[in-house]
Amino acid sequence: MGKLKLPIRVWILVLFIIFALLAIKPTPYATGVQVKSFDVGGDAALAGLEKGDIVLSLNEQDIFTVTEFMTELAKLQIDEQEIIIKTDKEEYTYNVTKNVGFEVNENLTILSVDIAPMQIKETVESINGIEVSNLSDFKATVIKLLPKKIVKIDTNNGKIAFLTRGMPNIIVGEASKSNLKKGLDLEGGTRVLLKPIAEDQEVTEKDIGDIIQVLSNRLNVYGLTDVRIRSSVDWSGEAFILIEIAGVSKEEVKDLIAQQGKFEAKIGNDTVFVGGKEDIPFVCRDDGSCSGVRNCWDQSGQSYCKFEFVIHISPDAAEKHANVTDKLKIISAEDGRDILSEHIDFYLDDKLVDSLQIGADLKGSKTTAIAISGSGVGQDRNSAIQAAVDNMNKLQTVLITGSLPFDLEIAKLDSISPLLGSHFIKNSLLVGLVALLAVALVIFIRYRSWKVLIPMILTSLSELIIILGFAALIEWNLDMAAIAGIIAAIGTGVDDQIVILDEVISGSKERHINWKKRIKSAFFIIFAAYSTTVAAMIPLWNAGAGLIRGFAITIIVGVTIGVFLTRPAFAAIIERLFKE
Repeated sequence: MGKLKLPIRVWILVLFIIFALLAIKPTPYATGVQVKSFDVGGDAALAGLEKGDIVLSLNEQDIFTVTEFMTELAKLQIDEQEIIIKTDKEEYTYNVTKNVGFEVNENLTILSVDIAPMQIKETVESINGIEVSNLSDFKATVIKLLPKKIVKIDTNNGKIAFLTRGMPNIIVGEASKSNLKKGLDLEGGTRVLLKPIAEDQEVTEKDIGDIIQVLSNRLNVYGLTDVRIRSSVDWSGEAFILIEIAGVSKEEVKDLIAQQGKFEAKIGNDTVFVGGKEDIPFVCRDDGSCSGVRNCWDQSGQSYCKFEFVIHISPDAAEKHANVTDKLKIISAEDGRDILSEHIDFYLDDKLVDSLQIGADLKGSKTTAIAISGSGVGQDRNSAIQAAVDNMNKLQTVLITGSLPFDLEIAKLDSISPLLGSHFIKNSLLVGLVALLAVALVIFIRYRSWKVLIPMILTSLSELIIILGFAALIEWNLDMAAIAGIIAAIGTGVDDQIVILDEVISGSKERHINWKKRIKSAFFIIFAAYSTTVAAMIPLWNAGAGLIRGFAITIIVGVTIGVFLTRPAFAAIIERLFKE
């Protein structure tokens, strides 16, 4: 029985392997398709669809593959239709699919324009020859011209249903077989490396942080959910911004980041202030006394919540506000309040994102404190509150950062298809298997002993499992650089095991063996190699603007796990085998 007793170092290794497997949570037989991303605030999101859901059926058609899902989704596509819009200014003719391309208020005044050719502030009088006199007429006519189709999705978390015009933007992939997060090299998508252009000033860390905030806000505005943005510095100290977006083409990314983020507040055609510290020195944030969700209500089966926060504008902006509002008329709102005849409109990249009424008491006022409000909508009260908080944070970020402080240049743009990513995975597994077999062959030829070979192979496999478990635990994205690092880290582990073996085997031939001294001698060499390896990886942290950071991280994590976990356990096993 004594021979079956394992050393404490081996039990520690076994415990870490168990924890790693729990973190990885391998499910090799998982089938179906999994939701990767969808439009934020779209019909599917409001209905309760969540990232990571497994789709079982779409419109009562069983779904087993991505192709089947996309085939069923394509059936929802609407053919182009000609729309003739007559306003109080002009008549417009254009083609649409999913929507009419503009939004109106209760007075049929156009508030925002997307794809339509008309201008804001015009009033809609008819659609395709059908007169519309109120908002109900407008909605009924649009529904008749562009009818909504019902979408029923059965997922592992329940059934959802919603109405939509055209094909909803839902991106799916094969169901995940573990908790490991695949990087863009393996999952597919687009990676873009941006370089801030600054001619007369230095780009600081704060500037990079501001750029990242504005870009995050902009990408979220466009409904992208699977986005990773981080700062990066190359070996020369030059600053970059690295953006990884799953499921988006190179052309779409170019369109999203081609323009410099610009925020403007307009009253009529007059710009009152723009985003940024110059015009808005203070934005109340994370302070319940001047920022937060104020009230919620239910309407038409949905919940709505209103947020409000205070901003302070500069004296110059207050002067502009006073001059513009002084020329406006006082009218009565639907709720009986006295308001000014124009709204204050907020634009992001020339796109209207919000429009607020102006109280009559602000006419000609040089006030520097302005209350900004908005709302969030959800299926229930909690989701509406969260939507309101998200919208408030988005608007606050825009007001704080304003336009991008610098123009951005695309330094590198890569697009990887999911198919190419699957080839990468297969090739990586094949290379890893070949490397493992080659190492096993060399070790067997060198030592001619199965009792040496088997512990070495098992130790290397345990090291791989623990590295992957650590990656799953911290949601670390595994890309090709990281996989190369794992292979290299395990290779250094084999080197260290050979050092331990040689010390133990040479010691076992001596008449008087000092095992502790032999193991200590081996670990002196191992720790020296460990320190050298970690020191060599530090310069690679920012090499290539951080594009191979995964390689450096994996090497450091891998050799650290090896030195403090797998090498001591291997030494204990070898010591026990050669003592017997």
